[in-house]
Amino acid sequence: MDEPAYFDGFATTPLAPEARDAMVLASSRPGNAGSPHLSGARASATLEKAREDVASLIGANARELVFTSGATESDNLAIRGVALWALQTGNPRRKIVVSSIEHKAVLEAADSLGNLGFDVVRAPVTTEGVIDLDAAERAIDADTLLVSVMLANNETGAVQPVARIAAMAKLKGALVHCDAAQAVGKIPVDVEALDIDYMSLSSHKMYGPMGVGALYVANGAPKPSPVLFGGGQERAMRPGTEPVYLIAGFGAAATLAAQRLEDDMAHGHAMAIAFKSELASQGIDFRLSTGHAKTLPGSISIFISDRSADEIVSRLAPYASVSTGSACTSGQIMPSHVLLAMGNTPHDADSVIRLFFGRYNNMGEITKSVPHFINALAH
Repeated sequence: MDEPAYFDGFATTPLAPEARDAMVLASSRPGNAGSPHLSGARASATLEKAREDVASLIGANARELVFTSGATESDNLAIRGVALWALQTGNPRRKIVVSSIEHKAVLEAADSLGNLGFDVVRAPVTTEGVIDLDAAERAIDADTLLVSVMLANNETGAVQPVARIAAMAKLKGALVHCDAAQAVGKIPVDVEALDIDYMSLSSHKMYGPMGVGALYVANGAPKPSPVLFGGGQERAMRPGTEPVYLIAGFGAAATLAAQRLEDDMAHGHAMAIAFKSELASQGIDFRLSTGHAKTLPGSISIFISDRSADEIVSRLAPYASVSTGSACTSGQIMPSHVLLAMGNTPHDADSVIRLFFGRYNNMGEITKSVPHFINALAH
């Protein structure tokens, strides 16, 4: 049987061949970037070239980029690191404002600061999954240390008004962090235009390898206190021997994303339209969870009326890889906190399927997969 069509780019994207080739090349030549010899210098050069390529993708200077193990670590370093900086420097601000639809890496990192005296406020979102600007403005005040709002949601694809939130935060003297793991490499991103202080990135969400990410720390922004301690690598913010071959793959993926961005966006948009048209032509009753909100090109989050999304995903598994709006926690299926924050009932949240059509998908996959969607819904 053929390999299932892969439509789960929210979870991870396929590895670009160019990224794989860069990793093979880097891994074929041993060298620790911190070693004082030719092999070490070669590894260091590979590392710094990748840093420049990733930084260029978001309009940053290479010196503003710190490599990490992924966006989860970057989120923790930004949120907990800034809070620790405030405690260590005597900064009196003790409020952290996050949106209610953030990734768990942001929400739980922020919640962990409660026992250190910080007040964590979750700003609500609209029924379309976009942060409520009026509510956010009321939440951000002179006691706010940090505001964290993602650029694109990892379940719905809804793009958030980060620049407007950042402007509100700056008026109150607050710092701004943005989890851009889902957005970078999929839509244009410019840290200067957004006017943010910190940004989290993930390689495997943009056709690079798993296990590597980065944190952008703007020149002039407070340097987050480290949450790990060791040899002082990555400006002492993230110590540990850098995984050069993973970082090489990340850099290659960033270069390719910059070159292909417009084409990838147009391709994903066309794929999503075709899929929705096919479902509609077959009389399938569905609606978008995001309504008319702007979403990542290629992303779809749909309600299938009175159907269990988990059952549909299971029936589709031999033919197409898609996922639901639920997350498995401690072995129990819990309603998605994102969909609940949007005002959906647990019953409605259990009827949501999410898909992402990316660079390596094609129209033939949709043609072959839609009949299996129809069959899955017919049971």
